[in-house]
Amino acid sequence: MQTNPTYSSLVALGDSFTEGMSDLMPDGTYRGWADLLAARMAARTPGFRYANLAVRGKLIQQIVDEQVDVAAAMGADVITLVGGLNDTLRPKCDMGRVRALLTEAVEKLAPACRQLVLMRSPGRQGPVLERFRPRMEELFACVDELAARHGAIVVDLYGAPSLSDPRMWDVDRLHLTAEGHRRVAEAVWQTLGHDPEDAEWRTPMPATLPPGWMTRRVADARFARQHLLPWIGRRLTGRSSGDGLPPKRPDLLPYEDPA
Repeated sequence: MQTNPTYSSLVALGDSFTEGMSDLMPDGTYRGWADLLAARMAARTPGFRYANLAVRGKLIQQIVDEQVDVAAAMGADVITLVGGLNDTLRPKCDMGRVRALLTEAVEKLAPACRQLVLMRSPGRQGPVLERFRPRMEELFACVDELAARHGAIVVDLYGAPSLSDPRMWDVDRLHLTAEGHRRVAEAVWQTLGHDPEDAEWRTPMPATLPPGWMTRRVADARFARQHLLPWIGRRLTGRSSGDGLPPKRPDLLPYEDPA
């Protein structure tokens, strides 16, 4: 990997993870790791361009149908692709189909950019991860195989102790906090060959006393009411949190700091 390479453009593909949930900005929009990464890259390269095609809730078939060809046509230096995890969390999931679609996406994107970036997504500690861990690890094995075959690089977030800490996850237990997204941006930055700005991004947060039994039960009840039950309802009715939403940043344009 080249040290401190110069890239002139970035296109990010995916779902809520790449859209930036739950790194909430004061204006009600989401920032997230891809925006943070773009800001760093833009600071190095005048005229740097950035597009983010991600939409929350997208399955790998939708990413392939709606984002892959658009991204390939943009001719960006760097393309990031994170997808398939939403599929693994569905009650019924055809992993053979997920692998085939991810392969199709990589085969189209790898020749269309200087550097394709894939990821092993982070996983929060808890019973939900344990239930779906075999599917997730099958997905990540496919990611590793495709990267080796097509010259992509893999950012290993799944193996980072810091990102499995429940404190790095929002109250919905599905999306990273602002600090989690900051660490993901650092991980991608370093994997692309840049000098670390935070060499300790993998290091877990300092230990604290766990919340008491009653505090945990109240949090569990709030989580079920506000997040789990609506999520189950969308699964049962075939709806998605991203239905009707446009891509976050659909055009490859010069990056401007929202601040």
